[in-house]
Amino acid sequence: MRKLLLTLLATTAIAQPALAADTSSNEGKWMLRARALDVIPDEGASITGAVTGSNIEISDQIVPELDVTYFATNNIAFELIAAITPHDVNTSTSSAGALDLGDVWLLPPTLTAQYHFTDLGKCKPYVGAGVNYTHFFGADKGTSVTDVSYGDSFGPALQAGVDYMLDDHWLINLDIKKIWINSDVKFNGGAIAADVDIDPLVVGIGFGYKF
Repeated sequence: MRKLLLTLLATTAIAQPALAADTSSNEGKWMLRARALDVIPDEGASITGAVTGSNIEISDQIVPELDVTYFATNNIAFELIAAITPHDVNTSTSSAGALDLGDVWLLPPTLTAQYHFTDLGKCKPYVGAGVNYTHFFGADKGTSVTDVSYGDSFGPALQAGVDYMLDDHWLINLDIKKIWINSDVKFNGGAIAADVDIDPLVVGIGFGYKF
């Protein structure tokens, strides 16, 4: 969190001159992108109750994503992403051995404030920081437990990426995000509880249109 706060302060300091400047421009105010995402969890957990252990495994997933960006100025923008990701969950080790904990779907809308660098010609890199809300749904209990429930999550997000302009409107995008996601999970009516960190690295590539 300390690193996140420092990043936010640095981004704000960089952004202040741009916010104070004339915001009139011929450049587009909106950008729509479609990307393919590789969602790579950096998972960990603390399991208590009838079963103890800490080796949770959550599957990687490649999924489609849509996002919209609004440019308040040529440099300052706000991006909202929308995607749905399914993940298999299991333990390779625990006090009860390997367990199949089923699968679950994640809806993780993420809002970031971005600073875009505009003095490199067609190549326009950016950095961002923001907040993520993740809703867990469609949980399948798997074969090792009788029921499962997931608590939703709020957490920070950091971002870096680059847009390469093909012309005045069309672009290719590469984007990397680190998102902190945590869920309180209960199995077998709460007899088994887990504090699960998912904390994925999200790598995206796609194309966009600015208007």
